[in-house]
Amino acid sequence: MGKKKCLTYSYMGMYCWRMARAATTSDAFNAVAEPRRREILNYLALQERPVGEIVDSLGMEQPSVSKHLRVLLEVGLVNVRRDGRRMLYRTNAEAIRPLHEWTETFERYWRHQLSRVKERAERNSNRSNNSEPDFSPRRKDDFDSNKN
Repeated sequence: MGKKKCLTYSYMGMYCWRMARAATTSDAFNAVAEPRRREILNYLALQERPVGEIVDSLGMEQPSVSKHLRVLLEVGLVNVRRDGRRMLYRTNAEAIRPLHEWTETFERYWRHQLSRVKERAERNSNRSNNSEPDFSPRRKDDFDSNKN
């Protein structure tokens, strides 16, 4: 018999121990894969804040907040400055831009999908008001969920 194959569970799914997993500090996308880091980024979006305020407002433990801030800092999503004994963190808009640009693709997709849903709902509403069967041809795209 050969080596025993191990599988490990992660909150993001299942992966094989042999498959390399990207480090959370390898890029912004891996860093924001963690929900608490996204929560911290959202909180810092409006103004710079000290670690203690982040801890109090988000209800997280201080070591956990510091760990997440360190990851965000390493990938450049936040900047830090010292004000006396306090460390003040703020988001780095330029580093967040690639995330925004990537998600815009999906925003356009969902906007298109929602307008199709609206069109269909309006057709159905008009059809029910007329009480006549609708024999209008459907578009092929209405049945293909993979198309934009």
